[in-house]
Amino acid sequence: MTTPMTTPIIEMKDVRKTYATGAIEVQAVRGVSVTIESGDYVAIVGPSGSGKSTLMHILGCLDVPTSGVYRLAGEDVGDLSESRLAVIRNRRIGFVFQQYNLLPSMTACRNVELPLAYAGVPAAERRERAVRALERVGLGNRFEHRPGELSGGQQQRVAVARALVTDPALILADEPTGNLDSSSTADVLSLFAELHAAGRTIVLITHEQDVAEQAERTLVIRDGVLSDRVLAS
Repeated sequence: MTTPMTTPIIEMKDVRKTYATGAIEVQAVRGVSVTIESGDYVAIVGPSGSGKSTLMHILGCLDVPTSGVYRLAGEDVGDLSESRLAVIRNRRIGFVFQQYNLLPSMTACRNVELPLAYAGVPAAERRERAVRALERVGLGNRFEHRPGELSGGQQQRVAVARALVTDPALILADEPTGNLDSSSTADVLSLFAELHAAGRTIVLITHEQDVAEQAERTLVIRDGVLSDRVLAS
């Protein structure tokens, strides 16, 4: 029996991003071609100025390539309107950022509900799904706590719950351990490992090699060029 083909979550072909400042052009991303399948756990690692932030913005549909093709779950995002890109960001991508990006005046549960509110999900369903997501990340007893009442590691877990609540095709984590101590870093990376084992697709962007080593596959970006190889220590 033939195994059915699945559509890659991420497919980039010769993606380039050039920024112009007056007469000066800067090539931030240079001819990136990469495929990431459903259920993969991939780390993109590189130093400051390597192009990883620009690549993250493209992966997250926060920016579009100057040239080349980027398909997310089979959809070419290059020519989409800003409104359609906003829908994709809200429903197909779960973002986890270094700064957590939680609203301090809202409880953990309300913060997790936000993507569902933007999508027009009814209040009762939002609450139910947010509670399930917080339980999934081990914060079943912190629903009504505000960010200021939580540790850094707990706040990042709230951010992961918010990323999960829309059941996205892709979890995109940008330096998710950058503000955490070693114990909280281990907790968050353990959570990512659990999510990967459950079949989630995770792309982790970091400058820390020890963090990148937790992924199944490491991609290194230098001077805007992406390659499959181990970053030298």
